[in-house]
Amino acid sequence: MHEMALCESLIAIIEEQAASGGFRQVHSISLEVGALAGVETEALLFGFRAISQGTIAQDAELKILAATAQAHCLLCGFEETVSRPVSLCPACGGGLHMTGDRALRIKEMEVE
Repeated sequence: MHEMALCESLIAIIEEQAASGGFRQVHSISLEVGALAGVETEALLFGFRAISQGTIAQDAELKILAATAQAHCLLCGFEETVSRPVSLCPACGGGLHMTGDRALRIKEMEVE
């Protein structure tokens, strides 16, 4: 489950920002997750609760902001905005080309 490793990296970034920004407690984090990132939201939330224990982000609310991607059919030209990877065109059954973001970004933190 790579979500646990993602949560460890997230906590490391938060602690680095706390050291440079002088805050002691994180109340909430808004995290944008790219539609093509391959992240399971529930696993990410579970991992964050587990990994954040004993850190400045303990008890912080993790808000997931889902980014979208574009799906384009190579056969019929069908296009659709999607929130997760899709492989087959709903119009003709052809293969879809996906374009979008795979990144995770901290968009906002409420700190004290």
